[in-house]
Amino acid sequence: MSDCELCELTAEPGLETSGPYHPVWRDDKLKVIMVDDQNYPGFCRVVWNEHVREMTDLVPTDRRHLMDVVWRVEEAVREVMGPDKINVASLGNVVPHLHWHVIPRYRDDAHFPNPVWAAAVRVPDPAVIDLRRALVARLANELVTRLQKP
Repeated sequence: MSDCELCELTAEPGLETSGPYHPVWRDDKLKVIMVDDQNYPGFCRVVWNEHVREMTDLVPTDRRHLMDVVWRVEEAVREVMGPDKINVASLGNVVPHLHWHVIPRYRDDAHFPNPVWAAAVRVPDPAVIDLRRALVARLANELVTRLQKP
């Protein structure tokens, strides 16, 4: 689709990108990107390469592969970022291209306990956000390592 921002995301991992997405890992079926969100360092998306809308558009083996990658990303985010909770969501209401959000959440983040798309309930401490942002490079390396394992 020409108007789908996730279809247009073609940069390869390791290359500089401009914009809100930074590819971390890719195979022939999907890609893992870091989302450049000031309040949510460590926010990742697992994006199916082909433009499909729903999980049931995939054959069962592709669904299993996608979910295996989602769980590997969640595991790496948990270990590196040390969040209080991980939110895993597949919405697609705004961008109807199959993708999963993996978002580390903390009791002191801007929206906790509400979804990150809700109205903010507090201003996070910039020092804490900077500390979490410092973990993102380690997270990217950990994701690549985990995702290359069979």
